[in-house]
Amino acid sequence: MSNPPVAVVTGASSGIGAATARALAAAGFHVVLGARRVDRCAEIAAEIGGTAVRLDVTDAESVAAFAAAVPRCRLLVNNAGGAKGLEPVVDADEDDWRWMFETNVIGTLRMTKALLPALIASGDGHIVTVTSIAAMEAYDNGAGYTGAKHAQAMLHRTLRGELLGQPVRLTEIAPGMVETDFSLVRFDGDQEKADNVYRGITPLTAEDVADVVAFAATRPSHVNLDQIVLKPRAQATAMRAFRES
Repeated sequence: MSNPPVAVVTGASSGIGAATARALAAAGFHVVLGARRVDRCAEIAAEIGGTAVRLDVTDAESVAAFAAAVPRCRLLVNNAGGAKGLEPVVDADEDDWRWMFETNVIGTLRMTKALLPALIASGDGHIVTVTSIAAMEAYDNGAGYTGAKHAQAMLHRTLRGELLGQPVRLTEIAPGMVETDFSLVRFDGDQEKADNVYRGITPLTAEDVADVVAFAATRPSHVNLDQIVLKPRAQATAMRAFRES
């Protein structure tokens, strides 16, 4: 393909973002990988024939510079995000909450605003936002993350109506338990706590989620997969799962 469609993936240096970049490249996209760890993005880009551009979604100037480097875009995957802490509301750390809202919500807003003109101009744009089952449920000690993910999901779902009539599809991907470095970040590098999250269960992998993103992105242009929820077989809700002893 001499002029392949361009896909932008945020948070592409590891985990779901890196796996999604690989899956979209295999599906025929030229992938622009954005993350703060641009050296890791560059390694993946070299592997898949993509492009790496430094991106910090919490920095408006970084987003503007990134968008300027991507004049053509058909697919935006809003994947950058994460959680910090797991405390009850009474013990909430305001800095952690600010980081979660800035990264998950405002970051998604910035990227969507910056690339929406190019997505519309493509004639067949598509915005995929990776939220979470935390965008659908509340659970004890998780108000900061569930609040941020609910807000991110409302931003995305609102666009579904606001862009009606424009050549842009919108898909929300809401994963359950996925084993990446997500829990390691949440617990500030505590490997034991992170490992306990997945104890006794076979979680989803980053590749499982990436497969779903690529599937949604490769449907015919008149088909809009509005919302896809995926969980491990052993997980029923955010707080209810079957664990092998």
